Amino acid sequence: MPKPFKLFLLSFLCLPGFYPLVGKQIKEINDRVNSVYRAIVRIEVVSERGSNGRMLKSGSTGSGVIIDSSGLVVTNHHVAGKATRLTCRFHDGEEVGADLLGADALTDLAVLRLRLEERPPNSPPVESAVFGNSDLVKVGDACFAMGSPAGLSQSVTRGIVSNLALISNRRGSFRLDGENVGELVRWLGHDAVIFPGNSGGPLVNSAGEIIGINEVAIASLGGAIPSNLAQKVSQELATRGYVERSWTGLECQPSLKKGKPGILVSGIIDGSPAQTAGFLAGDLITTFAQQTVQAQIPEDLPPFHQMISSIPPGKKVEVKGVRDQQSISWELITAKREPAYQPEEELKSWGLTLRDFTLLSSLEARREGKFGIQVHSVAQGGPSFSAKPRLVQNDVLVEVNGQTLTKIEDLHTISRELTEGKTEPVPVLVRFERNLASYLTVIKIGPEAEEKRPLEAWKPWLGVSTQVLTHELAEALGLETSNRGVRLSQVFPNTPAERAGLLPGDLLFRIDGQLIQAYRPEDVEVFGNMIKQYRIDSTILVEVWRGGRIMEVNATLDKRPKPGNEMPEYEENNLEFTVRELSFADRVFMRINAEENGLLVENVESAGWAALAGLRQGDLLLKIDHHSVNQIDEIKRLMTNLIKKQPEQVVFFVKRGIHTLFIELQPEWEAL
Repeated sequence: MPKPFKLFLLSFLCLPGFYPLVGKQIKEINDRVNSVYRAIVRIEVVSERGSNGRMLKSGSTGSGVIIDSSGLVVTNHHVAGKATRLTCRFHDGEEVGADLLGADALTDLAVLRLRLEERPPNSPPVESAVFGNSDLVKVGDACFAMGSPAGLSQSVTRGIVSNLALISNRRGSFRLDGENVGELVRWLGHDAVIFPGNSGGPLVNSAGEIIGINEVAIASLGGAIPSNLAQKVSQELATRGYVERSWTGLECQPSLKKGKPGILVSGIIDGSPAQTAGFLAGDLITTFAQQTVQAQIPEDLPPFHQMISSIPPGKKVEVKGVRDQQSISWELITAKREPAYQPEEELKSWGLTLRDFTLLSSLEARREGKFGIQVHSVAQGGPSFSAKPRLVQNDVLVEVNGQTLTKIEDLHTISRELTEGKTEPVPVLVRFERNLASYLTVIKIGPEAEEKRPLEAWKPWLGVSTQVLTHELAEALGLETSNRGVRLSQVFPNTPAERAGLLPGDLLFRIDGQLIQAYRPEDVEVFGNMIKQYRIDSTILVEVWRGGRIMEVNATLDKRPKPGNEMPEYEENNLEFTVRELSFADRVFMRINAEENGLLVENVESAGWAALAGLRQGDLLLKIDHHSVNQIDEIKRLMTNLIKKQPEQVVFFVKRGIHTLFIELQPEWEAL
């Protein structure tokens, strides 16, 4: 039994409400609580957050609790919600990695899945805890706060539940990613001692059930998210990675002391469903979706907000109330709730982290619409900091060299175009807004970081297509569901894989002894990323399952063939079509053999001469007027001569699927 828990036992006899519990009763309670203790994990987190114009990584620790044998762990969003790497430590010191399945800022909850497949063979099953019913909790009930505070592996403190509806006395004082956590959550207040690091750990009753997830400390009280809310949210996060909620744009407060029972509308967000429905500040809501509602004190509001958010988006709701002492009703159509803020992104060449606007963030910035990009942070000494005037946090970028910005992607694209091929910083004219005033500045930007990376063509390559070995696939193949790896769905001809003797249907488990950590459909890039870590001409040792046995295969990696977007291309502006040379992938997937040549039609402008004649994107252009075209230089010469001669017709010979056909173009050269 862990030492911290023994200390807990010494104090347990003095717990209020348990005298004269002795002997068997104490042991039963001890066993129940101790079983939850063994389900606690210490979470070591590497997170990434925007600051000083960069996405900075940081390390921290927190607590979590395992809630089922598959390795689901519940913790707080502020512990793991922005994690890039997660490691969990069990009560016995064993450590395993974990993946973030989803996080919800509005309730400050997150769900992880332990990588149990990383554990040694024959490891004992993980122990888990169960949720209790927080609606049955009463003031004075015994409770136990568990977690990994102050650098400890695990700890337990005891106390009693002292408040069933604890809220912050300052509205909006606890915000995550722009969300007001207190909008939906009324914490279970308790006096069990909690410390930094307890966040995400469970609050447990004497039956050994989770009645809350510890989150905050307010004065001398701890605050735990009630288990009923935590269980509902964690189920959604584990299933789909997010929580779907409705939004109305109503801002409410308790009714005035001398007013009628109900909920007072204090404000309406512009452009919201509530504004469309005709609500006004001062309206008193008495029934919502046929349920009587009222709020006499601030603690009454979170259940009302929970009820609204749980209504499916797009649903029509009948609301009744009072305006100017007259009864009134509204038809309110709920909308899907967007995040308050979009995640920040880094733009290295500008020395900025940026955010795209959401509806709420654009309204907070007093903007009409979501166009423009909001500055999140600025790197001191960077290009944006050095400009005159410099950019600062919350500035909104709206134009670069006269080009309108609607989202961060626009700025990435414009920056690449402006800096492509440049070796020196390029001055750009930027229009930005600050406090609704419009400013101009000049910022000298250098090449994007992406421009410095090697092209895809220079990366190593094995020459296979793969699919993830999921639990279901492993079971269907008669393998242990704990197996991880990939199945070869295709082995390309004349590649390292073919030369090494790999075959379609082979199962690959390890590369150079390293486990291929792929077991979910979303792990499709795991294998390719492992290959990319090697140098070209490296020889790798692949562990292969074939015909019911394990074998090892050596393969020497080649240089990856150029992808289609790096092949030479030619845009014919007169006839309005674009072609490019064939890539390796084109030949494989279009089943074009090595003896067959041509140019791939990449684009055909609508209403142009080529389109009018029937040329299609994806056609393989074989000949123009009986002249073969296999390279871009050849078609350039042919088209130059044709434009000079201006013949009445130009005949294309193309292959479309398994068929070939002649396409006759009859351009009006004079009009070109």
